[in-house]
Amino acid sequence: MKKKTLVIGASLNPARYSNIAIKRLVQYDQPTVALGLREGEVAGVQIETEMVDYGDIHTISLYLNAKRQRDYYDYIVSLDPERIIFNPGTENPELYRLLRENDIFYEHACTLVMLSSQQY
Repeated sequence: MKKKTLVIGASLNPARYSNIAIKRLVQYDQPTVALGLREGEVAGVQIETEMVDYGDIHTISLYLNAKRQRDYYDYIVSLDPERIIFNPGTENPELYRLLRENDIFYEHACTLVMLSSQQY
């Protein structure tokens, strides 16, 4: 099943996990959009610097630490995704509470592992 994914914390640096995740999502033919600090392109995916209202996001894959996530709380909730993936290092009890209040499913996982093990 194709699940449009928004990668938040996208990086142009090929050594960063968010960059690798974008490439892997594209490799697995998952529709992908990205939000980061710098505009650019990774594997044909344009990294936006503004919070775009996509309206059809299934999954948000987070690559921001808890402190940096605060600026995105309202945006994340407004997208009403089916799920949020908290990749390693992004754990955030404050955001978990907000997601529960808005009936948004979240899980602690690794997008890369989920894709390679066909659990995505």
